[in-house]
Amino acid sequence: MTCGRYAWGHMKEDLDFRPILTDRLILRRSTSEDAATISGYRSVPDVLRHQGWDRTDPDSIREEIQEAAGRAPGGRGGWVQFSLEERESGVLVGDVGLSLADREPGVIKAGYTVAPEFQGQGYATEAVRALVAYAFERLDAEVVRAYASAENSPSIRVAENVGMRPVERFEELDGDHVWRGVRYELRRKDSAG
Repeated sequence: MTCGRYAWGHMKEDLDFRPILTDRLILRRSTSEDAATISGYRSVPDVLRHQGWDRTDPDSIREEIQEAAGRAPGGRGGWVQFSLEERESGVLVGDVGLSLADREPGVIKAGYTVAPEFQGQGYATEAVRALVAYAFERLDAEVVRAYASAENSPSIRVAENVGMRPVERFEELDGDHVWRGVRYELRRKDSAG
């Protein structure tokens, strides 16, 4: 496997990404073929209200996936998306992503969404735990960060289940709507693995 090292810090770029395996999941790079499924669950009102996406239609998701395909995990330029595939059935159950934090060397942001019909089964925790380990071990991150709606207790539970701790509560104005959020972080030195 090949990793590039940035001159501005110690973060690594994974230039030779291989899918991440957990007990029940394969975390693989998202493909254009995943767009319709991802759009389907991201467009569910109860999912959408907790997320910050501008568009969730299949064409927009496909464009995001194609744009991200040229980025290496740990590289600059935006989010890298991974689809969560059940190892046994091959069914797509959700997606996770990571991105470098702007102007904060050593900090990786992680995001996660699981389709409603697969929520409550531990898939998000399993996937995010693997993503956090990958960020520390493969990308040399010092901090992994996640944001959640303050009202999204299942998402907050996932962050806490993987060892993240709350570091900030904040409010953002989105049009005439106030979005209340929380920021969770786990530092490499505090991680169990």
